Amino acid sequence: MTKLLPAPAPSVIEPDTGTRRHWRLPFSPWHLVLIPMTFILIVPLLWMLITSLETEGEANRFPPVLIPEHPRFENYSEAWATAPFGHFFLNSALVTLVVLASNLIVCSLAGYAFARIRFLGRGALFVTLMATLMVPFQVTMIPVFLIVKWFGDNVWAGLGIDHIGALMLPNLATAFGIFFLRQFFQTVPVELEEAARVDGTSRLGVLFKIVLPLSLPALSTLAALTVLTSWNDFLWPLIVITSQDQMTIPLGLSYFQGAHRVKWPLLMAANVMSLLPMLLVFIGAQRYFVQSVASTGLKG
Repeated sequence: MTKLLPAPAPSVIEPDTGTRRHWRLPFSPWHLVLIPMTFILIVPLLWMLITSLETEGEANRFPPVLIPEHPRFENYSEAWATAPFGHFFLNSALVTLVVLASNLIVCSLAGYAFARIRFLGRGALFVTLMATLMVPFQVTMIPVFLIVKWFGDNVWAGLGIDHIGALMLPNLATAFGIFFLRQFFQTVPVELEEAARVDGTSRLGVLFKIVLPLSLPALSTLAALTVLTSWNDFLWPLIVITSQDQMTIPLGLSYFQGAHRVKWPLLMAANVMSLLPMLLVFIGAQRYFVQSVASTGLKG
């Protein structure tokens, strides 16, 4: 009778104690580049904040004073009282809100038409619209000035030169806003719109009930960019506004700059106050930026 032998025990491989351990960073290597770049970008903001708390002597001293001995928070109240900043804030807010509402409505309608509706000359008109993005404002500001002046003289005096309406009229719709929303609308599934059309919904109903609710990231991004651009606009108000009661905040900052002297602490304090609303807008809308910009670049 054959005797069965026990199966051989599996060989045990001793771990190689000489194996190298790869050292890995606890964060992405890109942080080594982004952190210094972020610091470079933050330095002007920190410098502005420090200067707003200094005296005039410290602001003009060389080498510069990095930490004020006695921070002057009174600079903010003094800057507010030196110029009618409340009125400037109101003008800027009014212009920004009107331009924002107009851009969201007009650019949504035009962007949806270019994205979904087929009409004669759509491609040529869209290319012409995109070509205007390559023309700098310095080239078109004189023709725009003449158009606004003619509009105020012949159509509606409330939108003429040296009136707050002249700040709104050229910015009621932008080619960038139309292009931006058109690109995003093309990423919305067309099947949803077709189903709504089968149920008897009109084109405008499809846009306002289906497309726009799905496009909140793009609308939020466009709103934030429009607010930033309108609030900080300086060149166009400088051209068309001469009266103090029609000035916006960027023009109002010129109150602290004289021909031979600049009140740097008050000017920086005024800049900090004008920056706060835009900082809040950016913080509130930043989570939509990446999603909307990435989506608008998927389809041409």
